[in-house]
Amino acid sequence: MTFVPVMWFVWSLFVVVMAALYIYRSSLTRDEEDQLFLDDSFEHEKMAQAAIVAKVTKVEPAIRVSQWLVIAMTVFVLVYYVRDILVHLDIISS
Repeated sequence: MTFVPVMWFVWSLFVVVMAALYIYRSSLTRDEEDQLFLDDSFEHEKMAQAAIVAKVTKVEPAIRVSQWLVIAMTVFVLVYYVRDILVHLDIISS
């Protein structure tokens, strides 16, 4: 297997993982309310909202890491192709 298909496979894997994390987070926040007026009779609602926030908080670091991996891999792909163009134009040596 050559380098280019492996490079694109790794990039697409990172993108798919990031997309899956975004979809998971959006499915968690689907039931989250922006503003709640709670008194003691709505304790179950308050606990449900706290559980949603806790789950989203757990997912956030993974989303940040996946974003940075996608950015890094995108830069790597761009640098590879810019270098390839420069080599083909005989501006730099291989």
